[in-house]
Amino acid sequence: MEKTWRWFGPNDKITLDMLRQIGVEGIVTALHHIPNGEIWSYDEVVKMKNYIEEHGLRWSVVESLPVSESIKYGGPDRDELIQRYIVSLENLGKAGVTCICYNFMPVLDWARTTLEYPNGDGTSSLYFNKAEFAYFDIHILQRKGAESDYDAATLERVAQLAADMDEAGRRRLVDNIIVKTQGFVNGNISEYDLDPVQKFRDLLALYEGIDAQQLRANMQYFLEAIMPVCNQYDIHMCVHPDDPPLQILGLPRIVTCDADIQAFLDAVPDPHNGLTFCAGSLSAGAHNDVPALAEKYADRTWFVHLRSCDVLPNGDFHEASHLAGRADLIRLCRIFERVNPSLPMRVDHAPLMLGDEKMGYNAGYSFHGRMLALGQMEGVMAVVRREIEEEK
Repeated sequence: MEKTWRWFGPNDKITLDMLRQIGVEGIVTALHHIPNGEIWSYDEVVKMKNYIEEHGLRWSVVESLPVSESIKYGGPDRDELIQRYIVSLENLGKAGVTCICYNFMPVLDWARTTLEYPNGDGTSSLYFNKAEFAYFDIHILQRKGAESDYDAATLERVAQLAADMDEAGRRRLVDNIIVKTQGFVNGNISEYDLDPVQKFRDLLALYEGIDAQQLRANMQYFLEAIMPVCNQYDIHMCVHPDDPPLQILGLPRIVTCDADIQAFLDAVPDPHNGLTFCAGSLSAGAHNDVPALAEKYADRTWFVHLRSCDVLPNGDFHEASHLAGRADLIRLCRIFERVNPSLPMRVDHAPLMLGDEKMGYNAGYSFHGRMLALGQMEGVMAVVRREIEEEK
């Protein structure tokens, strides 16, 4: 697989020169300076592509060309926004950038409650505490009927949290759940919002009456509208699984499991409608057999995220080592190297280590942690390729 790296543009503290030195081949990035819903002009696309190529790398994947909320819930400006999206795709296709990662998650891009959970070796990782998330939902967001979405054991943990939670703890949850994990990826909430909780409530309200069936229909409508331009320029659309792959905050989530993946592929059977196989997101759901999903959907996968999670009995989960966790990345490398060895792959959500925590990196996107993970995966891929050669 092609070794790629998510890079956040010229202002990223991690430079393209640094990435070339550690063996990165392709860049995964976006035009982060263009507001969500606006057209990516051909000139802007080419400017970014040339900048990357001047540093000896290639723009392998767009992550992400954001899908506006109105497209997801079917707002009155949906068709206009889809048309802008088509123009952006056309400009990317003309420039030869033809792998597009996106998601169809309502409101919340991805969710963690702790961004620096201490590990025994002195590193720290991302963590999802189910009870803290439920506390946020029930006591901070105060979503109507939220209590009914959680089991008795989780509600008991929430009650214990409520007895001890102070204002600093509440601010930490708001910051981690709806600010730090969202704003840096063209998200709905930014660090400059004065009242992020109310803005979040307003966004949730847009989905009142939208169930999973309607969201699937809206996704199909979007995909059918963009497939002609995808076919014209051989653009592969790669939807990212929901992270975590669970129903949260009363929102419909429609890319969480085997049945969900099969449904959106069947709805629009064009091969340009495919999957970003994020092993980390899928492994955060105890219901998912990640290697089995890779075997089943490898031929409709156009981009791979290699990371792994461990799920605890109480529903919490945390990012695991790239050589551990329930995703079984070694087995996944064997699957994808055999089916499509040219797939772009990036490591993801690595630990903070060796001073990463002092650098102000985006949550989940450390330098040393990802460099270690890339080295681990590069070694695994070298062994797998040797195995494949010896089998011939």
